Amino acid sequence: MVDPHTSQEAERHRAKMQKRKAMQDKEVASKTVEKGLLMVNTGPGKGKSTAAFGLALRMLGYGRRVVVIQFIKGAWHTGERKALKRFDDLVEWHALGEGFTWETQDKARDIAACQRAWGIAQQAFSNPDIGLVILDELNVALRYDYLPMHQVLADIAMRPITQHVAVTGRNAKEAMLEAADLVTEMTLIKHHFKNGVKAQEGIEF
Repeated sequence: MVDPHTSQEAERHRAKMQKRKAMQDKEVASKTVEKGLLMVNTGPGKGKSTAAFGLALRMLGYGRRVVVIQFIKGAWHTGERKALKRFDDLVEWHALGEGFTWETQDKARDIAACQRAWGIAQQAFSNPDIGLVILDELNVALRYDYLPMHQVLADIAMRPITQHVAVTGRNAKEAMLEAADLVTEMTLIKHHFKNGVKAQEGIEF
């Protein structure tokens, strides 16, 4: 025998979900703009670059070309770089940083490396065949004023209308946040590094 209370609860749930679906469908249908997005991943938490490389994988799934330009930490040999090499026909990877600023200890060298990287970015922005440009750790370069913010934003704004750009790195400046279409802040709640766990293959790099 069916419990009438259970039956009534199921019907209330069904009615609630039908109402919610109608609202969701209406909301989705109202969105008609299609454009290239400027997306910023910032904050003190882990996962900013990881999320951007997830977007790269999604783009590759649709046969879209991806350009990755690494600022600051480009000297690292990472798992994502090795993995994306399997898509050599669709991916360009430019590791043009020379390490974190406290490792190089040479501001002029850091600035020169960032300028070389930005030259590659400018080339990518001029190519309408590229679906996604990842500017990994650009926020760090901008924080130290290794590149002029006004030029960076102007160049990004001149890209093809359907090209997406993902910017990563802590301490995104206000001008970058204002220019972005999507901003995600990674919040640090707990990190294994504090408990003596070292950086590991497949997790940190």
